[in-house]
Amino acid sequence: MADIFHEIDEDLRRERFSRLWSRYGLYVVGLAVLIVIGVAAWRGYEWWKLRQDQAAGARFEAALQLATQGKPAEAEAAFAAIAKDGPAGYRMLARFRSAAELGATDPKAAVAAYDALAADASIGRLMQDVAQIRAGLLLVDTAPLADVEQRIKPLDTPEGAFRHSAREILGLAQYKAGDFKAATETFASALNDAQTPPGLRRVAELMRTLASGQLPPADAKPADAKPAETPAAPAVSTPAAPAAAPAVQ
Repeated sequence: MADIFHEIDEDLRRERFSRLWSRYGLYVVGLAVLIVIGVAAWRGYEWWKLRQDQAAGARFEAALQLATQGKPAEAEAAFAAIAKDGPAGYRMLARFRSAAELGATDPKAAVAAYDALAADASIGRLMQDVAQIRAGLLLVDTAPLADVEQRIKPLDTPEGAFRHSAREILGLAQYKAGDFKAATETFASALNDAQTPPGLRRVAELMRTLASGQLPPADAKPADAKPAETPAAPAVSTPAAPAAAPAVQ
């Protein structure tokens, strides 16, 4: 009896499965085909992207070779081409290198390129700050102090990733502009930061010494100060004199 019930149960299962397959079998096959096609498409995309990255890497390496060979114009053009149509990562790197090569031939255009990077939120805050620092380095010798301070001071924060470079640029710009008091304070803040790199610490110590040496002594009088006038003694009338002599100024 047990075998009969078992056979009946198996028949019922087969019949139920047959009905389910006849109803949903086409969908199952379609889903399996879609999965296979999707995996194949993804693998194909990965292969294509790898080839694109390899080609962009070769182009980037060739542009670096041009820069190493002392051909800034050709290197800048090569980097600009990669920045236009290369993969995302190489586009950002190429934009920075293109601006760096422009700095050797056209600093004004290089600053504009760095400004464009600093305004591009898609590259991330860290890389935007790098672009601001690079532009500041180009402007430290040519731009007015107010322009350099406007660009760089926002990066000089107690926890800023680029505060050390920002202080160096600010201090140099202040020293060049003749604001020795501000330069002394800026380089002093760099020396008071325990995390200032050793190389920058040596530069800051030297520049603080030079800037403070340009300051007048604390007890010195201003150069345009006039000596205090001694009050004139009161005129004394002499009885024997017929008239008082005119006062001599």
